[in-house]
Amino acid sequence: MKRKLMVPLLTVVVISMLSLLAGCGSNQDNARQNQNQAATQQTEQAKQPNQPTPPPTPANPTVILATTTSTQDSGLLDVLQPMFEQQTGYKLKIVAVGTGAALAMGQKGNADVLLVHATAAEKPLVDSGVGINYQLVMHNDFVLLGPNNDPAGVKGATTAVKAMKKIAVQGAVFISRGDDSGTNKEELTLWKDAGIDPKGQPWYQESGQGMAATINIANEKQGYTLSDRATYLAQSKHIEMQIVSEGDKSLLNIYHVMNVNPDKFPNLKINAAGGKAFVDFMIAPDTQKVINQFGVAEFGQQLFFADHLNS
Repeated sequence: MKRKLMVPLLTVVVISMLSLLAGCGSNQDNARQNQNQAATQQTEQAKQPNQPTPPPTPANPTVILATTTSTQDSGLLDVLQPMFEQQTGYKLKIVAVGTGAALAMGQKGNADVLLVHATAAEKPLVDSGVGINYQLVMHNDFVLLGPNNDPAGVKGATTAVKAMKKIAVQGAVFISRGDDSGTNKEELTLWKDAGIDPKGQPWYQESGQGMAATINIANEKQGYTLSDRATYLAQSKHIEMQIVSEGDKSLLNIYHVMNVNPDKFPNLKINAAGGKAFVDFMIAPDTQKVINQFGVAEFGQQLFFADHLNS
């Protein structure tokens, strides 16, 4: 009887020991798995760069930028705006108008910072003390555009002024921005230097619009127009026009940035700190490098040339 009881008892003991050993093995496997997972996570974390700490939200977070349309139509601000906002915590409200209108906004205290390209027109604002922290940012050039068949034979002209004379003599359609922008100011200077007053001529039309829209109107009418190179290149895939005159020293196109002086507008809430942050951003080395590289991959040439890297 005792022998019969011993057999089941031994069986139970053996099974219990085997279960205990299996449990130990399982626990060891789980421990190893956890260790491996932890090591993998540490390795992945080590591979990832440290995430920058987001800047604190400024007390007055909105910065109003009044600027020429070329900085927007070319796509440059599409690149720079998120950079500025991520680095500073400010939100940039862009008002893209002609340089004349942008300067007028500054004169009235309706903007915090200006990005413009008409040096002669900028000077009175700076001299009056309304424009402060005046900084050179970049340059490109103006180009005279015309139909691919160049009906006025402008491509044979050796200077921009001679090209304008050919357009007038031939009575070829010319589309002016007519908006007191930096480009419009340059165009009127060329007409003046050519000794021609185009106003009222049947071949001379004013769009009253920005650069991209004016190029498209000239394309539709197969006429001539003056453009900054960056906006032309940005539109070039969608139009049937070519550069018919370029490279003249008079066609240099220079961009400056400046703060609007809050002391001139004590009753307005000029965002002085935000405006200064934008000026500092535009002349910072990293931003200047981005400006130099903008458009190169797509167009095979620079759209803008940064001027503050070596200043």
